[in-house]
Amino acid sequence: MGKYSQVTLMPEEAEDMWHTYNLLQIGDSLMASTIRKVQTESSTGSVGSSRVRTTLCLCVDTIDFDSQACQLRVKGTNIQENQYVKMGAYHTIELELNRKFTLAKKIWDSVVLDRIEQACDPTQKADVAAVVMQEGLANLVLVTPAMTLLRAKVEVTIPRKRRGSCTQHEKALDRFYEAVMQGILRHINFDVVKCILVASPGFVKDQFMAYLFREAVRQDSKILLENRPKFMLVHSSSGHKYSLKGREHEHCSLFMLCLLCDSQAAGEVKALEDFYKMLQHEPDRAFYGLAHVEKASEALAIDILLISDKLFRHQDVATRSRYVRLVDNVRDNGGTVRIFSSLHVSGEQLTQLSGVAAILRFPIADLSEPEDDSTSDED
Repeated sequence: MGKYSQVTLMPEEAEDMWHTYNLLQIGDSLMASTIRKVQTESSTGSVGSSRVRTTLCLCVDTIDFDSQACQLRVKGTNIQENQYVKMGAYHTIELELNRKFTLAKKIWDSVVLDRIEQACDPTQKADVAAVVMQEGLANLVLVTPAMTLLRAKVEVTIPRKRRGSCTQHEKALDRFYEAVMQGILRHINFDVVKCILVASPGFVKDQFMAYLFREAVRQDSKILLENRPKFMLVHSSSGHKYSLKGREHEHCSLFMLCLLCDSQAAGEVKALEDFYKMLQHEPDRAFYGLAHVEKASEALAIDILLISDKLFRHQDVATRSRYVRLVDNVRDNGGTVRIFSSLHVSGEQLTQLSGVAAILRFPIADLSEPEDDSTSDED
């Protein structure tokens, strides 16, 4: 058995679980604290059970990540016997915030090392929030460098205006705006978030902002008044959260670009838009699909490589190594690599293009070989 090397990390916030999910591979060794149910036998022979905290070391077999709850569960067989768990026993560890774990691998490739560096960089934190709304519906979302997180959804039935009386309509709107305001106060950390985008069709956003700061003055809400410059109004096609698949996220790249000017997500959005423009105007300088992109890399033609982090979760070692080799080759030849988060809208869009694409330094005539159709598989 080859020698493993290890690193000890401690997840401090929900996003760290996403980073850990992208670090783990089947066959890795994971040591972490967990709760285990054990049976005990008393001196009288009666059998009982109790839950104890112990540290287990598992050979990773299954990795499950819940993107909404940011919970990470790892299943595998125990490879270090202790007083509670025998060697080879199957167990599930749910990694916990603020508890250390130790990850051991045979191979630490460049993509894994980059992920650790990104996860440990204190500047890579949530920097943009968005309130996407329409009358009676609002979704409050945090955009971090690695993922898009729905933090709150507000739904209030708004009755139609009646001839001669708008009282019920206006009261319902006030209830709706109040609920959205409370959601902002509860879920947005103004010390971290640099900007809050308020997006809607029509004038809903303007009416909400008028209500928000009228109430802020009335209630003497210093946190809202001091952070007023962070709010920006932008247009959206609906109030549905833009992380959903579907037509509603066509508008998303426009307002994400407004203020994600220095974050990783901004680089992803801009790179994808540049790729689409190149595909439209100079198609011989825009390739997608693994086989075509690899040929462009062999010709030292890649200026910017766009690749989804989903591909590095491929459980076939040879396939994953192919993606890592592509990344290393592009970097070695002076190209830029953009690794897209599959939990961002831009990452979802790139996945539809097989998960890998490239903007070239110079045109290459159309490649006639059939495309490798295994590109976007994830076991």
